[in-house]
Amino acid sequence: MGLYQWWMHRRERILTAKDTNRRVFPFEWGLEWLAPENHSADPLAELHQIADAVLQDSQSFFAPPPLGPVQREGDRLSFATPAPGSVPENNMVDCRIFEAQGSSCAVVVAPQWNADAHSHVTLCRLLQRLGITAVRHCLPYHEKRAPDGMVRADLLVSPNIGRTLQGIRQAVLELRQIVEHLYREGYRHVGVVGTSVGSCIAYLAFTHDPRIQVGVFNHVSALFADVVWKGLATRHVRRGLEGRISFADLRRCWAPISPLHHVFRLKNDPRPHLLITAKYDLTFLPHLTEQVFQEYRRHGLNPDVARLPCGHYTTAHFPFNYLDGWHICRYLRLHLGRPSGVASHLIPPKSF
Repeated sequence: MGLYQWWMHRRERILTAKDTNRRVFPFEWGLEWLAPENHSADPLAELHQIADAVLQDSQSFFAPPPLGPVQREGDRLSFATPAPGSVPENNMVDCRIFEAQGSSCAVVVAPQWNADAHSHVTLCRLLQRLGITAVRHCLPYHEKRAPDGMVRADLLVSPNIGRTLQGIRQAVLELRQIVEHLYREGYRHVGVVGTSVGSCIAYLAFTHDPRIQVGVFNHVSALFADVVWKGLATRHVRRGLEGRISFADLRRCWAPISPLHHVFRLKNDPRPHLLITAKYDLTFLPHLTEQVFQEYRRHGLNPDVARLPCGHYTTAHFPFNYLDGWHICRYLRLHLGRPSGVASHLIPPKSF
């Protein structure tokens, strides 16, 4: 390990340790979140069956119902979630819109796990200044959508297997409905940007919704279970899982929300998209990112890739946040609203 890598890993651990309010939640199968009428004597087998069925028809699983009424007050958009549950605060979608007057282009921004109300606001304002309307999606169980007294969004990613599956699905359905709203409002070109778990959510929406013309995925990993089991930021979630479910079973249960299993959908799909990775990431580990690239190669795909010389948490700190923002904004400005392939010669060389 070189000195720079050692220093970067040390910075990642220091930044991760700043969050002292992580809680270890009890393990739950959470089958009621996916099949309320089912009271199986073998919940693991039932979850396996559900996951396998979703992979066979993920289009149905990630297909939202028609969008209902949308309320706008100032710079806020709200509407009823297409996937309501038992947490009342989480049943209303909240978005903040940064409107670029006269623009035909818009981007839905999906922040990271445990984002607060200030996360990604600078990015949204920058996109607005570049002439692109940005809609910041408050993810399920975040901010005002969290149950009373809960500071972290621990209900989105937790040792509750079924609720985690349903929470990610809920976010995908909501994001797709925001896209629908933007087209209803007259926007002709719509893209997505996601970071960390928001990247996973945006990727699932992108691969299932051809109306999304451009995607930027900020941090990329192959398998949802691997990030939770092996990543630095989710050690407390793993502690709730260990001893109750094997790693192999967790992988199978959470396969439907793992980007690796949806890469094939982009075969023969010309839509431009950018994968941004961090070379010293201890949360989305580099070998998990490499699995995504291998899957792309297996399908003869060659996405645009940008590698940052930092880690997961350090991406949000100077100077890496400027570099990250430059990649995101440059890519969207080049591709959003243009036919596929236009200006692609201006993109930095692809690098696996």
